[in-house]
Amino acid sequence: MIHPIPPRWTPVMQSVLRIVAAFLFLAHGTQKLFGLPSLTPRPTVALASLTGVAGMLEVVGGALLLIGLWSRPVAFLLSGEMAVAYFMAHAPKGFWPLLNGGEPAVLFCFAWLFFAAAGPGPLSVDARLARPRGVEDAGATTSRAA
Repeated sequence: MIHPIPPRWTPVMQSVLRIVAAFLFLAHGTQKLFGLPSLTPRPTVALASLTGVAGMLEVVGGALLLIGLWSRPVAFLLSGEMAVAYFMAHAPKGFWPLLNGGEPAVLFCFAWLFFAAAGPGPLSVDARLARPRGVEDAGATTSRAA
């Protein structure tokens, strides 16, 4: 079977998806906390409010997922945050996420749940820390000797 993208790219694309999703998620947090990015001036929120806590989770958690540090527990926590956000802010407006404005919350919830289960992929601090010391040096030595 011919694949449009070779299957060997799957782990790298997993990392790419994590990085892009984390960048977008981080932007939601900075918008809540700092009013940026925004086309028009936006009021910021009090840090002690529910929205302020959500913004802090999104900024810190988004940054950690962007670099891939502590990815599984952070992704699990953020998945829960998005589930709570959906059921508190969107579900009361109606069943369908398309109509109640909850599509981003649902999508982020399940994306983070995926990363909590599957891990961050090879392009992450977690993957770098998991590599035994000297593994990258051994490959370089072998290729130079050949």
